[in-house]
Amino acid sequence: MKIAVIGANGKAGSLIVKEAVNRGHNVTAIVRDENKAAGLKADKVLVKDLFKLTYDDVKEYEVIVDAFGAWSAETIPLHISATKHLCDILSGKENRLIIVGGAGSLYVNPERTVMLIDTPEFPDMFKPLAKAQGQALQDLRGRNDVRWTFLSPAADFRADGGRTGKYKSGGEELMVDSQGVPQISYADYAIALVDEAEKGEHIKSRFSVVAQ
Repeated sequence: MKIAVIGANGKAGSLIVKEAVNRGHNVTAIVRDENKAAGLKADKVLVKDLFKLTYDDVKEYEVIVDAFGAWSAETIPLHISATKHLCDILSGKENRLIIVGGAGSLYVNPERTVMLIDTPEFPDMFKPLAKAQGQALQDLRGRNDVRWTFLSPAADFRADGGRTGKYKSGGEELMVDSQGVPQISYADYAIALVDEAEKGEHIKSRFSVVAQ
């Protein structure tokens, strides 16, 4: 399978590239700066800004992974416009788009009336990012012209966590692991994402993952 990973130099993106390459997929890393491609094990590197990508740039890939990350107050809204841009260039096409999403929009009750972002425990510093990712998800739900998937990690998304090779899948509600903790490592998240790329079980929907 041919897979393109946007933001391949980031913590999540680099592990997704590694996981996909190790499984024998043909992977292209898309980065803004050639220097940021150093150390990536991708089969190919495309140096281009996400917002300048055209369909011709990605048409050969069965799956395009959006691992774009923005963290400052000025750039966080780009999560919304990045999703729109990718949806626009993939509109009406068979290529799939998998978004590395957030956990803030997961529900914390079975009635699905309260999201994680609305709980007292949710850190204020992460609310702008969670709101932007939540808006991107809401916008995706209105795109019947795109074969999208939005993958939410558990609330505690651990960049330094180990690769266990195991995870649990869920839907719209926040989950916990066997120890009662809502956590997953970036490495195990990458496994779940590449599994989805291979199987295509959540097209036009959001799903979530947590450590076992």
